[in-house]
Amino acid sequence: MAKPDILCIGSVLWDVIGRSAAAMRLGSDVPGRITRLPGGVALNIAMTLRRFGVVPALLSSVGRDTEGEELIARCAQLGLVTDHIYRSADLPTDVYMAVEGANGLIAAIADAHSLEAAGDKVLRPLSDGRLGDAEIPYAGMIALDGNLTESLLSQIADSPLFAVADLRVAPASPGKAERLLPLLTHPRATLYVNLEEAGILAKDSFATAADAAAGLLARGAARVLVTDGGNPCAEGTSGAGVITAQPPQVMVTRITGAGDTFMAAHIVASRKSIPRQDALDRAINAAADYVSGEIGS
Repeated sequence: MAKPDILCIGSVLWDVIGRSAAAMRLGSDVPGRITRLPGGVALNIAMTLRRFGVVPALLSSVGRDTEGEELIARCAQLGLVTDHIYRSADLPTDVYMAVEGANGLIAAIADAHSLEAAGDKVLRPLSDGRLGDAEIPYAGMIALDGNLTESLLSQIADSPLFAVADLRVAPASPGKAERLLPLLTHPRATLYVNLEEAGILAKDSFATAADAAAGLLARGAARVLVTDGGNPCAEGTSGAGVITAQPPQVMVTRITGAGDTFMAAHIVASRKSIPRQDALDRAINAAADYVSGEIGS
């Protein structure tokens, strides 16, 4: 079993994405392409980390159905550590479905019910000695996503199993952003959110990513990164203020997975102790390359 450089905890599922070159609205029926790819926030982050030479281990729930066996095999082919994934014979493999047009994401549905039903079973490797336990908790970097339930995220926020880890946290979507509230003021957590998600967490509205970063710091966050599409993104660190970066202008060919790519690229830069501004620039450029199609799925 390969020793992981980072743990990615959250959704590991199939992405079913319909993309069209046409602008779409409610009720549109247009030609396009439909693809099925390994996905989920935790898996997207892990796949990007692996492309950058980092070895991630996945902690999630994947069924023992045909879809699950295929997904585990694909993850192994990609060089991801799957030994710690909770495998249930009773829970089906989760799936995410999205429709994207020339004017962006039209709609998406995340069926992550199996991950939610598995609950703290996905965390067993952190308590049974495989990756750590209460006496010697895991001391490395952990990427968490908001597909975990709010109760489980609350448990993580107070758990001694996570007391010394470097936590990197992202919501799965604006609809699940509130689940991260228990981790907002965690002293070892870095939050990766978009402008809408930042507003939900702060229970406020912000005009810019820089405003949002400052607002979250004011509410007790230790470190935050806020993106806003093609507008400037921001990174805020408690006691060190807020910095910004302007994304390069690119032709957008896909949206799903862009935030995960941004987060993964920033994590890689952080592991190399790259200065704050350079790390932010690298992350936003990696996300731009992804949405333009220059980085493979």
